[in-house]
Amino acid sequence: MPGEKEKCMKVTAKTVADFTKGELIGNPDIEITDVSKIEEGKKGSLAFLANPKYEKYLYNTEASVVLINKDFQINGTVNATLIRVDNAYDAFTSLLELYTKMVPEKKGIEQPSYVDPSAKLGENVYIGAFSYIGPGVTIGNNAKIYPQVYIGDYTQVNDNTIVFPGVKIYHGCYIGHSCVIHSGVVIGGDGFGFVQQPDQQYRKIPQVGNVVIEDNVEIGANTTIDRATMGSTIIRKGAKFDNLIQIGHNVEVGENTVIVSQAGIAGSTKVGSNCQLGGQVGLAGHLKIGDNVKIGAQSGVSNNLKDGETVLGSPAFDVSRQVKAMITYKSLPEMSRRIAELEKELKKLTEKNKGE
Repeated sequence: MPGEKEKCMKVTAKTVADFTKGELIGNPDIEITDVSKIEEGKKGSLAFLANPKYEKYLYNTEASVVLINKDFQINGTVNATLIRVDNAYDAFTSLLELYTKMVPEKKGIEQPSYVDPSAKLGENVYIGAFSYIGPGVTIGNNAKIYPQVYIGDYTQVNDNTIVFPGVKIYHGCYIGHSCVIHSGVVIGGDGFGFVQQPDQQYRKIPQVGNVVIEDNVEIGANTTIDRATMGSTIIRKGAKFDNLIQIGHNVEVGENTVIVSQAGIAGSTKVGSNCQLGGQVGLAGHLKIGDNVKIGAQSGVSNNLKDGETVLGSPAFDVSRQVKAMITYKSLPEMSRRIAELEKELKKLTEKNKGE
């Protein structure tokens, strides 16, 4: 029997060329039933070449069709059918988007699951088995709620949003349109708020706010976003989160900001728009990070950053200064040896002068 991919994708090279508005070189009738990396290409698959360092694979790939940039210079014999496009990476991305749309959509409410009678469900909604939809919940049109998802009371999930298995969204949260929330995400858990008492015990501060996630946000697996103490923790539209990220209470992340795996942002910090935070970045609490800021991997940030800054290191500071400091740091053993030698020479000269 054919696999799922074969059932949902079978097109010709000409169809791909027409869709991408590309120039076809080779067999227009060759069929494509799969997609692949160029170095792992196999018969019947579509691949692309955008990074020049992968050029060598173009001449021996078994992929049937390869997308290449219009200005790419071919330096050998190519067996695959080629399609020249303005931007091979963008064209391939568009094809993958089309490909995913060809997979049959899930619809309806699977059993066993619980949907409170007061919940409002839009059209073409999918609710997977063992999910819980609480009182007052609103789920928009074409939303997909996969198995074992918990959606707490009075939460709103808007149109075309996908919530993958095992996600937990606590009460009163808001999820925008066309969001993607991957498995294991927890949205709206209590912020880390405690106050130490005279007897050294910690008293919990009630966390009575919520989480607001705007449109077109994607949140990677096992990420946690805490609810606000008061008001809202806010993720602005277009933000993209990798897996394993911690967002503290009352944090605000700006539009189109990208955060890579294992980063953590402490409470009440405001991150601007179009920022890039590398893996394992840590931001202290109550900071203001400007727009278009770039923070290198494993950096620790304890001060505010202005618009457009690029920083690295822990503590983080300007990347050019940090690189110079790192070069100096690597030279410390040699510098130490030379200083020791100079001290010996100085001592000899001092003793010689005393003798004279």
